[in-house]
Amino acid sequence: MEMIIPNWPAPKNIKAFASTRTGGCSQAPYNGLNLGAHVGDDDKTVQQNRALLAEFAKMPSAPVWLNQTHSTVVTKVNQPTGEVLNADGLFTQNSGIVCSAMTADCLPVLLTNTDGTQVAAVHAGWRGLANGIVENALLHFEGEVMAWIGPAIGKDAFEVGEDVLNAFCSFEPQAKLAFQDKGSSGKYLADMNLLVTQRLNKSGVTQVYYSDLCTYQNPEQFYSYRRDGVTGRQATFIWIES
Repeated sequence: MEMIIPNWPAPKNIKAFASTRTGGCSQAPYNGLNLGAHVGDDDKTVQQNRALLAEFAKMPSAPVWLNQTHSTVVTKVNQPTGEVLNADGLFTQNSGIVCSAMTADCLPVLLTNTDGTQVAAVHAGWRGLANGIVENALLHFEGEVMAWIGPAIGKDAFEVGEDVLNAFCSFEPQAKLAFQDKGSSGKYLADMNLLVTQRLNKSGVTQVYYSDLCTYQNPEQFYSYRRDGVTGRQATFIWIES
């Protein structure tokens, strides 16, 4: 089993990591540590994977899981819960609550204030990002905030159409810098790291750090929906240690 630790100068009481597909009990096509209970994998196996990871990472409680629908909903949680919440982001200012964001190409965005008293985990696909989920998450915070962008599909692999380009450029003309024209039938390569950075910067977040790991181009390490179609999910977690 493997944990990717953010390369950011977060306060010492802030614990965070991204999981990979290595380890775990799932069989093909979910081989490894699949954490997604909605992708067709055996439910008991998924629960076993989740329990193994929680023990391995020394989590203070079971993660709060989300039913993610590419919305812009960020839910505040005050205590651990076994209920699957309908949202694409979680925020807390209480210690011992593990916020999670499941992904298989989308951006996992972790946020903390520099005082180490508030954290959030956000699932940001292109729709959620274009529609303002990062801004919605930041509305919960007080003080200076820093961000870490976990493993996601990279700028050399994420081919999109003009609809995606227009969704971002209608909000911020500078977003065009994040799209490389492929010169064929309105297709572009999109740099999601740059797009999320633009959104964060515009909201006043200047400390942004990146894993720089591409889910699409690393099949042994990560699940990728764009690459495989039927596949598992990794997740990114953050909590305040008491």
